[in-house]
Amino acid sequence: MPIFEQPVVSAVLAHMNDDHPDDSLVIVRAFGRADATAAVMTGLDHLGGTWAYTAGDERGELTVPWSTEISERIGIRREIVGVYATACARLATGTRYSDQSN
Repeated sequence: MPIFEQPVVSAVLAHMNDDHPDDSLVIVRAFGRADATAAVMTGLDHLGGTWAYTAGDERGELTVPWSTEISERIGIRREIVGVYATACARLATGTRYSDQSN
């Protein structure tokens, strides 16, 4: 039995792919394919998020584990933001939030 209902997963994926496509590419580049040219989030569960990517002529899939197992919807956002921040640190780039005021 899935931890998160399909409408929740679908909403998160739509949000990431519609509003944060650059973040997905940063995540894929930092956690597995530095040469990726495109990425979309394709799934998530209580253990991690999954992204499909394109690198040259190759297409692949990458799953990045969360920092902790999550069981509530609010934890999804926290973990994706954490993965993104870690990705930016690995790539030595600022986050998209670094130029914004509180």
